[in-house]
Amino acid sequence: MKTCRLIPLAALLVFALPVHAAPPVVEIVAMPHPPVKMALQPLRDWLAQQGAKLKLVETDVESPAGEKKLAAVGLSGHIPVVILIDGQYRVKRPDGASVDLVNFPNQPNTPPGARGQWVIPDVQAVLTERMKKP
Repeated sequence: MKTCRLIPLAALLVFALPVHAAPPVVEIVAMPHPPVKMALQPLRDWLAQQGAKLKLVETDVESPAGEKKLAAVGLSGHIPVVILIDGQYRVKRPDGASVDLVNFPNQPNTPPGARGQWVIPDVQAVLTERMKKP
């Protein structure tokens, strides 16, 4: 005689429910000074428009928590801005090139010594793609 093994209903429901990824976490670790605030304002405005599709955390880079965050991702020194997406500052652009979200965005009014290689649309593109994932 064959025996039939019953699977609990709760176990079946787990397989039937869609799996949703957690929203991406964006961490802005930056100096709270006016030049940095002005440079990041367009990004902050865009992030605010995304609502619950992402989680935003801001940390003063000059605070103990900011210094600890920099050390945790392997950075040190006088860094005015680091943008972390899910804990990473190095991201891939849609064209496949890697870019570090470190220092000021690459804008015409940013002094060359403080200018990073990234632009705000880099952050937007990465986040837009991650927010699409189920």
